[in-house]
Amino acid sequence: MSAAYLQDLFGLDGQVAVVIGGTGVLGGALCDGLAAAGAAVVVAGRSKERGQERELHIRAAGGEAYFMPVDAAQRASIQRLCDDALRQLGRVDILVNCAGVNSATPYEQISEEDWHRVINANLTGTHLACQIFAPVMARQETGGAILNIGSVTAHLPLSRVFAYSASKAAVVNLTKNLAREYAPKNIRINVLCPGFFPAEQNRKILDQERVTSIMAQTPMKRFGEPHELVGAALLLVSRKAGSFITGADYYVDGGFTAMRF
Repeated sequence: MSAAYLQDLFGLDGQVAVVIGGTGVLGGALCDGLAAAGAAVVVAGRSKERGQERELHIRAAGGEAYFMPVDAAQRASIQRLCDDALRQLGRVDILVNCAGVNSATPYEQISEEDWHRVINANLTGTHLACQIFAPVMARQETGGAILNIGSVTAHLPLSRVFAYSASKAAVVNLTKNLAREYAPKNIRINVLCPGFFPAEQNRKILDQERVTSIMAQTPMKRFGEPHELVGAALLLVSRKAGSFITGADYYVDGGFTAMRF
């Protein structure tokens, strides 16, 4: 009985999830979790090799997955992804915007090129994907759910990640605005804000001094593991368990934001 109850609350059988950035460490873990919950998952990203590896990994575990290429900062590429997903799978119920890059540069040394690279990947890409996929969901009787990926740095200043923090703060604000805009169209839009999860985009800034500082401000005294994002993600995208949740910024950070005061 408990298994049936949990399946009813969190199960994604019959749904299609598109994960932009699914070829990364955190996006890959979210792909695994969505597939295990029953969704057919589109693993979208620039790396064909990693995307196909994730597809095969999910299929080996009994799930349904398809790698589709995308450049998350290009409208035409995101539009092709949406068209291909609809052509192959017929619908899109869940969109996860997980693509992102970082820059570990002192503020005075940030070039315009580097600034725009981070803003385009993290903010503009999220905006474009929402703008392209939300109307598709609005035409579906069951609507849909969009999960954007923010960061604890959206609210708390952190040295050497100025463009990244600015982009994630804007993602949080954009999410709240879109949640209000699309709620009448049966689309829920939330933002999941991870704490410190070592991945490609932040390894350059995780020197020993930075790690010591982070651990001093994290009550759980460790980094997060990618799979630890899955439970919160399933809550926020599920039709039943998350049915009255929209416009939320949800933290999975080991208590980092509890140390603000």
